[in-house]
Amino acid sequence: MQDDNAPISRRKFAEELERYRKGSVSRRHFLGVTGLGTAMAVMAGAMPMLRPRGAHAADLGDRAVLATWPNYHDVENFAIFQKETGVATQVNVFGSNEEMLAKLQAGGSGWDVFVPTNYTITTYVDADLIEPLDLSKLPNYDAAAFDARFADAGTVNGKLYAVPKNWGTTGMAWDSTKAKAPFTSWKEFFDLTMTDFSGRTMVHDYQLTTIGNALKYYGYSFNSVDPKELADAEKLLLQVKPHLFAISSDYQPSMRNGDAWMTMCWTGEGKQMNRDIPEIHFALGKEGGEIWSDYYAIPKNAPHREAAYALINFLIDPQVNAREATAHGFPVADSRVNALLPKEVLADPILYPAADLLNAQEFGAAATLTDPNRAELMARFKSA
Repeated sequence: MQDDNAPISRRKFAEELERYRKGSVSRRHFLGVTGLGTAMAVMAGAMPMLRPRGAHAADLGDRAVLATWPNYHDVENFAIFQKETGVATQVNVFGSNEEMLAKLQAGGSGWDVFVPTNYTITTYVDADLIEPLDLSKLPNYDAAAFDARFADAGTVNGKLYAVPKNWGTTGMAWDSTKAKAPFTSWKEFFDLTMTDFSGRTMVHDYQLTTIGNALKYYGYSFNSVDPKELADAEKLLLQVKPHLFAISSDYQPSMRNGDAWMTMCWTGEGKQMNRDIPEIHFALGKEGGEIWSDYYAIPKNAPHREAAYALINFLIDPQVNAREATAHGFPVADSRVNALLPKEVLADPILYPAADLLNAQEFGAAATLTDPNRAELMARFKSA
């Protein structure tokens, strides 16, 4: 299994540089795959002499630390934010909500803004790890502009703790040049992992989706915590484990360079790969799976609170958010943003699946985040 934190190899860097020079990939893709985009943000945060000084720098400080998911932002927006405010965005990437929760529970994360998923927010509130938002500091937020399905989870006990970022689904992406037929179900995903795609499949390093999709193999609820049903899912995952290429939530590099042929995949990342490499297809499981929404939130004891508010307010500005959506490919629940996007984006079947497929998906349930049986199952699977 590959080390997700390992630096990019010289060979891989040279390949990506050549693709960029030929114009076959975007600057955004090149910066993301090689890590240069994040490196620039980190360097700017660590080296004040690299940062231009904006008019608000004295009020906001010199940096904001953002904990977020892989391939989830337009790095050029961070440069614009820095130019306007003097605040450098330092990006920390995580691969699961469990990882995020553990770091906040341990204290001293240093995060100013983080990106939790809908089903986790009540846990953060109950654990007193998150603070209600001061809407006077978020003038770009307009609650009426958001689809309630993808915004309601941010409000707990009548208080707003998080504002919507994006929504999407969890499906499967595969190299169509290696497949005999399109994938349409999680049963096909796992069965072909153990046959035609043996040694070439990736699953998330994330219990919600990896266990949830194994549960769907048997027709169970994506959110099940039933011991018998979890035992069936574990049996399947242990059968599949020797056939996996890797367990990782950062799967794009391996899919793009051909080491992996199939992966569990979030909507926008499926679109990113399909856009750059049309042979990589994306589909939802017809028997169901996950629909989700992500949010911006501020943890308790954020070291740069004013910068945190400024960053969130900047990122939810409709013009900025439209650039974000164009870059990362995830659907946005803000009608103001959708009005700025091309019609072909809003009609894209990867981003906006047919109603029958979308209706079969389940939002994650809060119980799955802290259920000990699911946590222990994932630990046994990874160590097997």
